[in-house]
Amino acid sequence: MKFGVTCFLTEDTISPVELGVLAEERGFESLLLPEHTHIPSCRKSPFPGGELPDYYSRIWDPFVALAAVAMRTERLTLGTAVSLVAQRDPIVLAKELATLDHLCGGRLVLGVGAGWNLEEAANHRIDPAQRFEVMRERVLAMRAIWTEEEASFEGEHVSFEKIWCRPKPVRGTVPVLVGGNGPTVIDRVLDYGDGWLPMCLWDLDEMIGRIEELGRRATAAGREVQVSAYMPPAEPEAMERLAAAGAERSIFLLPTAGRAEVESALDDLVAVRESYERAGT
Repeated sequence: MKFGVTCFLTEDTISPVELGVLAEERGFESLLLPEHTHIPSCRKSPFPGGELPDYYSRIWDPFVALAAVAMRTERLTLGTAVSLVAQRDPIVLAKELATLDHLCGGRLVLGVGAGWNLEEAANHRIDPAQRFEVMRERVLAMRAIWTEEEASFEGEHVSFEKIWCRPKPVRGTVPVLVGGNGPTVIDRVLDYGDGWLPMCLWDLDEMIGRIEELGRRATAAGREVQVSAYMPPAEPEAMERLAAAGAERSIFLLPTAGRAEVESALDDLVAVRESYERAGT
């Protein structure tokens, strides 16, 4: 099991570079950052976690932050958990991601999600009811740009004639982890993802069963997919169960806070990792 971290970073917290350096020094495998371009003040969409924390409207742009982290780290996998790709132009984003992938030496992964905030999507002129279809087409369009010398795409929401667009990602593509816990998310993972990024904060038993289901369906389809458990319990037993089910990575949420509090939380996670590793020897 690989141990990664995520954090809602703002101008008042530890900086992205400080966090990346501290995480790499402690042997963490990955840093995945969330995305919200804004939070509508007239929001009606309920937040899945209860009361919406105020820092949601103040988080850094993940790709700019990760570019800074890339310059100060060497081994840390960098990515998003999750990027709201339906709200971004796929041609521009494909170039940004390929550029970032080169800056970090091929360490980039892209976690994607359709988002829970319907008003946020609508402000980007995305019909909230169609955001899953838009997300799919934008991911597929970016794959075409990354893998084809003269890329073209024809869909309902994305369409462009043959284009030249470089750089191409270091490994030929950027691995896409599809986020979400909905009833059809496994279909989406197998359709256009390289892996799944399930939220494991609430019902771990259910998520373990669904990870096993994904493994069975992927095998039947001749596919290999990776699973990154997002926000699971920080307990060695939970790590053992997730690994046995087929998860390869766990992403733990750090506090939205200054350096001292974040560093302490990282050290606590190091202790959990060491306990998990001792149990496996």
